[in-house]
Parts: sequence; structure tokens; C-alpha cells
Amino acid sequence: MCRKLYEFTGASKGIGAAIAKAFAQEGSKVVVNYASSKEAADKVVKSILDNGGIAIAIQGDVSVEADIIRLFEETKKAFGTLDILVNNAAYQGFASIEQVTVESFHQHFNVNVLGAILTIQASLKLFGDKGGNIINISSGASKMPLPAASLYSSTKAALDAITIALSKELGVKNIRINSILPGATETEGATNAGVTKGSEYETLFISKTPLGRRGQPEDIAKAAVFLASDEASWITGEQISVSGGMYGF
Repeated sequence: MCRKLYEFTGASKGIGAAIAKAFAQEGSKVVVNYASSKEAADKVVKSILDNGGIAIAIQGDVSVEADIIRLFEETKKAFGTLDILVNNAAYQGFASIEQVTVESFHQHFNVNVLGAILTIQASLKLFGDKGGNIINISSGASKMPLPAASLYSSTKAALDAITIALSKELGVKNIRINSILPGATETEGATNAGVTKGSEYETLFISKTPLGRRGQPEDIAKAAVFLASDEASWITGEQISVSGGMYGF
């Protein structure tokens, strides 16, 4: 592939880490962005370097404009240009509608929606005339919203709407943009939310997945690599479900 990948919040673990490693294996120079876990981000970078790849870690909160400006300034100094942007920023909380607060609303929308908008704006300045590729990591919850996750589900629906609108706006600039909608995937975030091995939640998710298992971060990474490749050059504005059949749209 021999392109540059700028991977944002969440690249230090789970789906983001898997995507960063997968792009590095394809020859991409990788920026692993993290909000707070420097140790985890450094671990991803070390894994890439140990396998002959090129990567650096840069801290930055994607919901803070000043952080985004600094993040892209540092990536430009390191690699010069940008070919691929992967928006994996995510905040997920579970709460009934009675428990939703102004603070939790902004936590969800500032990271999941505003963060994507800010990073996309910044990426356009580095894509230049050659065009580029944007991959938004959404969720099957955007199409089949989850109970007690009205905020998270609505942010992912908003992210998909952004993907569709910008595909029509940016196509003339040779910029493709797509969403990946993972199903039940085994990540640190899912574990922290209570979806542990053998739990009631895991049993429920597996029962609703035709392929009979939870997804692995690498399953999502393979789809991201494809969407960034020339083989996907006629694909833009799409919402690609990668869910083992759980979300059969």
C-alpha cells in the first residue's frame, strides 16, 4: 500500500490498535494517536517497529481543537503528507434516559461526532490535490440502536450521516469516505462495559450472530485495509457492516 495512516483516539488498544498494525504491515507509515494511555500507545508503536514498520505515537484529545491542530502539525513534521485518515475515536456509556446528563451528552458527542469533524477538517489540508481516503469507525448500533445507549447509538447514526454527506461533498476532490459498522467485537472497551467471556451479554450477542462468535479487532482491520486500497476505488459514502451477520442491513 505504501501510504501514510493517521490513526486517532483508540489506536492504543482494541480495534484501533489492530487497524494501525494492519496498515503498517501493508507498508503505511503510522501515527498512533492516544488520549491518555501513553503506555498502551507506545506498546503498539513498538510492535510495529519490531516488525519492520514505521510508527510514532502522539497524544491528543480529538474533541479539543487545539489538540487536533498540534496533532496534525506534528504528523506533518514527521511524514509531510496524509493519504488515509481513520477515525476510531469513541466514547461509550450506558445509561437509561432518566440517567442521561448534560455532561454525558457532551462526552459522547464531543468525541464521537465533533472529534470526527475536527479531524476530517484538518486532514483536508494535508490531502491536497491528490485526494485521500477517510474511514470512520461507526457501529451497528447506528442502525439498530441499543437500549440504555441512546447517546452512543445516536452519535454513531450522526457519524454515518456525516459519511454520506461528505462523500457527496468531497468526491469532486478525489476523496473517498466510508463507515465501518462493527458488530459485537471482543475489545478492552467491551470488557470494561461488562461484556466478558461467558457473560450473559456475550451469550446474547453470540446468539444473534449467524457466524456464532464475537468479532476480533483483526476482523475490522481487514475491512479497513480493503477500503483504503485501490481495490475499493469505486466505493464511497457506504456503511459497511462487519458484524458476522449480526447486523444484516
